Amino acid sequence: MSLEPRSRDAGEGDPDLEAVRAAQIDRAAFAILYRRYLERVYGYCFYLLGDHHDAEDVTERTFLAALSAIDRFRDTGSTFRAWLFRIAHNQLVNALRARGRRGTTPLDGVPEPAGGDDPARALDRADEARTVRRALAMLSEERRQVLVLRFVDGLSAREIGEVLERSPGAVRVLQHRALRDLERLLA
Repeated sequence: MSLEPRSRDAGEGDPDLEAVRAAQIDRAAFAILYRRYLERVYGYCFYLLGDHHDAEDVTERTFLAALSAIDRFRDTGSTFRAWLFRIAHNQLVNALRARGRRGTTPLDGVPEPAGGDDPARALDRADEARTVRRALAMLSEERRQVLVLRFVDGLSAREIGEVLERSPGAVRVLQHRALRDLERLLA
C-alpha cells in the first residue's frame, strides 16, 4: 500500500486519503502528510507574512492543529490539502491580527536562493523576484492569498474557495482581478 499521492484524474478522489486514514489510526503516520506539505504550507505562510520566523511559527501551529483535528477530517468532497490550507489560513489570520498590534516586517530583506548558473542571471532573477514580492505585498490580503495559493501552492479554484470560504467562481474573479492589479503594479 503506497501512501504517496497519485495524480488526480477527473472524478478521482483525494490523493491523500490513504495517508489521512492511516494518521487517524496511528498518529505517527501523520509524519507522511507533514513531510508532503511542510514546504507548501511554509511557502504559503512566508509569502503572506514576509518573515521567516513568523512563517515557521504559523506553519508549526498549522500542523499541530491539523494533527489534533485529524480525526475530524471527513472525505466529503473536500481534499485534505484544502482542509490543511484552511487551517493555515485561520492561523495566518490570527498571526496577522497579532502583527497588527505589534507592527509589520517588509519583504525587502528576503534573501534569494543561490542559483548554480551565471551570477548575472541569478542577480537578475533575484531582482525580479524582489520586485514581484513587493508588488504582491501591495495587493489586498485576499487577492494576495488567491495568487499565492494558486501559483505558488498549486491549489485549484475549488480548493482555494474552500480555504477562503468563497465559491470557485468568486475565486476565479478574484484571481483575474489580482493578476490585473499585479500587472499594473509591475508595468
